[in-house]
Amino acid sequence: MILFLDPAKSVLGSHSMVLEAVIFLAGIAGPVASDSAHALRAPTFDSSSTAVVPAAIADTGLLRWVTIPTDTPPPRTRPRAVQISDWYSRRLTIHRYVAYGTIPVFAAQWIAGNQLLQESRAAPEWAKFTHRAGATMLAGMFTVNTVTGVWNWWDSRAQPQHRALRTVHALTMLAADAAFTYTGAKLSNDAETSGSARTLHRQVALISMGATVLSGTAMKIWNK
Repeated sequence: MILFLDPAKSVLGSHSMVLEAVIFLAGIAGPVASDSAHALRAPTFDSSSTAVVPAAIADTGLLRWVTIPTDTPPPRTRPRAVQISDWYSRRLTIHRYVAYGTIPVFAAQWIAGNQLLQESRAAPEWAKFTHRAGATMLAGMFTVNTVTGVWNWWDSRAQPQHRALRTVHALTMLAADAAFTYTGAKLSNDAETSGSARTLHRQVALISMGATVLSGTAMKIWNK
């Protein structure tokens, strides 16, 4: 049997077959393209410190969400370097040796002062000379140590180690300076004619000596 095909119907039939093939392929490629788009999507981050990453399941085409912790430790901050001048150690050496020298002068002042307290104008000449010379030496020593001490305290102000100890020592020595100045400039003149002034002169001087020795000892022990 011979079949005769209508050319118009043949063309329409081929077009229909092509259209069906395109629709069929689009239906297959649709899920694959959708899965590929999800798989290539950039990871998102929530408000907590975790990263949420989508992972595609190849056999089913479903998506699975995996939470990966990102709690890495923060970077450590380096300690800041503190620069101190070259003269710091030189002033410190002068300050220490002058401080050591005040101890025998304190002892001489205490011995001579007891003689003056008990006998007043009738005290021996060596006691009067020793007391005056000792007061002059202490004035010079405290001036040197005040300059070197305050200078070094300011030079090391950015050094946090033992800063409180250095500050307390500086304030204590400034108070001792003021007490010794008051004892020598005011109370020494009143002590020549008044027994109560001599007693007050002695008390203020001994308190100042004690505060100086204790503060210097604390610096020697703890300011390493």
